[in-house]
Amino acid sequence: MTEKLFYEDSHRTEFTAKVISCEEAKDDFCVVLDQTAFFPEGGGQYADTGILGNTEVTDVHEKNDVIFHSVTAPLEVGSIISGKINWKERFEKMQQHTGEHIVSGIVHERFGYNNVGFHLGADYCTMDFDGPISKAQLKEIETAANEAVYRNLEVEVLYPSKEELKDMDYRSKIEIEGQVRIVKIPGYDVCACCAPHVKTTGEIGAVKLVSMVSYKGGERITMLCGRRAMRDYEKKDAMTKEISTMLCAKEYEVAEAVGRLKNEQTRMKSQIAELQQKLLKFCVAEIPVDEKIVTVFDGSLSGNLPREMMNQLLDKGAVICAVFAGTDEEGYRYVIGSRSEDVRSISKTLNSTLEGRGGGKPEMVQGSVKGTEDAVKEIIARYQQPDDKSCSRKKL
Repeated sequence: MTEKLFYEDSHRTEFTAKVISCEEAKDDFCVVLDQTAFFPEGGGQYADTGILGNTEVTDVHEKNDVIFHSVTAPLEVGSIISGKINWKERFEKMQQHTGEHIVSGIVHERFGYNNVGFHLGADYCTMDFDGPISKAQLKEIETAANEAVYRNLEVEVLYPSKEELKDMDYRSKIEIEGQVRIVKIPGYDVCACCAPHVKTTGEIGAVKLVSMVSYKGGERITMLCGRRAMRDYEKKDAMTKEISTMLCAKEYEVAEAVGRLKNEQTRMKSQIAELQQKLLKFCVAEIPVDEKIVTVFDGSLSGNLPREMMNQLLDKGAVICAVFAGTDEEGYRYVIGSRSEDVRSISKTLNSTLEGRGGGKPEMVQGSVKGTEDAVKEIIARYQQPDDKSCSRKKL
């Protein structure tokens, strides 16, 4: 059994311990100490990292009350070594985890929902609740959680007897055997938990509920606390300032400025579409339709314009029309159509010869190919002869 120093003092960062065992593992070494301040993975919280002696601790896990440290180099059995946890990482985790207790307690008390899932990652924290929460309610929960932070309440750790536990109203996701460890935040939450927490709620710094999505009939909320919330704010603040400068707008007016820009973009897109249609008609008027297959290459065509050009050329009298949009370097999108011929064989030849993809109905095919304009023209030339029956389509 390993003595768990992180339960005696969650803020302890350094300690000394005796090496009980050291065994070589697949990619590292597994070390057991008589006592440790390293918290193992558990309760939705990932393990501490840090230093043992002169080697790095990369992972920590617990089995049958024994804590195993994964280290990068062997340690001498029986030696006394010093250990130091990564305090910045640990403190951030404690901020998130204690913040989760407050939020979960508020949700449970106000709505009766249970926290059915908790994940504390390296840069984010998520909580899953088994009931719906509106955006307005999410804001109310965040405000109430920060009120708990401002009150700087003591985070209590209790080890009740079985008799005391029977009369205690507390949250727990699983049935727990043996001694139950209770983390209590007066007025907000009472929950069974094995992880270390901050000593007072003021140490959380701030609680920010950054997003919420529907999940398995309930809600998944993403939360940032303390330093993580501050980094998130700093990043968003820098982005807001940059956008403010680009738009020549005050920081608190960037949303309005973006809205005006979006409306202007919508108006300009409409104008561009009208001009493209007019230009398309002029281009079609200049294209002769005396060949069996009228072939057009135009890198400026986008969206539905290739198809519209094809239809207009067919209306003009083209037997078959093939429009290619793109470049030799990037490849070409194509649309090929006819009112009287089966054009699928052209598509099949293009695809098989030029690493293409696509297909369609007898009267129209669409796809893309890799190759040069000259290579495409060479294939189209095979179908240009008026007596070529490969493009014929039996009329019903």
